[in-house]
Amino acid sequence: MSTEKQLLVIAHRGAKGEAPENTLAAFRLGLEQGCDAIELDIHLSKDGELIVIHDATLDRTTDMKGAVNDLTVAELKQADAGSWFDEKFAGERLPLLEEVFDLTPPDVMINVEIKGSYGRKLEHALCALMKRKNRVHNVVVSSFDHKSLMFLKLLLPEAKIGLLYDMNAAKHSALADTLGLPVYSLHPNMKRIDTEDVREAIERGLRVYPYTINDEAQMQEAIDYGVSGIITDYPGRLNGLLDRQPRAAAGAAR
Repeated sequence: MSTEKQLLVIAHRGAKGEAPENTLAAFRLGLEQGCDAIELDIHLSKDGELIVIHDATLDRTTDMKGAVNDLTVAELKQADAGSWFDEKFAGERLPLLEEVFDLTPPDVMINVEIKGSYGRKLEHALCALMKRKNRVHNVVVSSFDHKSLMFLKLLLPEAKIGLLYDMNAAKHSALADTLGLPVYSLHPNMKRIDTEDVREAIERGLRVYPYTINDEAQMQEAIDYGVSGIITDYPGRLNGLLDRQPRAAAGAAR
């Protein structure tokens, strides 16, 4: 599937527009809609496990309250992470990253966003899990915390890292030089890039995965820019748009 397409359809927190974000239900829906990659967020539990959730607390997306890092996996698994979105998702639990690795076919890329380093404990746990589950080469680790990415890359040199950012850089590809280590991809806010930014980054060998694009007109604009992939809450919508145009025009080769 993903090897035949030039532009990656990246399901943002799963099919977030149609299912509760960062749950197995959302990831399954994204896969059913033909996504080429899944984007998700991770925090560290009190007992050192990698939990898939966007916020540092349970308050917004579950029926419980409290900081993720203050609770064990057993306690976190008691939270209902689906009812807030729709009653038909009642009983959805916060997944472990390992559970998402197990769910996702190896030909589907996973973009893991680090939301907090937790004293550099999270990077160690992530590297160990990626190696144990044979997910080193089909995972891209991104973060707004570029120091965290640098530390992870030093721990696991073969890891692919992606720079998340929301700024109008004078030269986007130059951001990759600031780490002093190989960078795989740029993950800019779509509002901050144009055709020239994308072209120059691609020529430098970088992938460009802008976020978060849900409107068809913006999707088309990103496609025309030649981006490597699009992070969207609606992977089915993006695939529908791609199906309505020549595949050769649908983005730059990976």
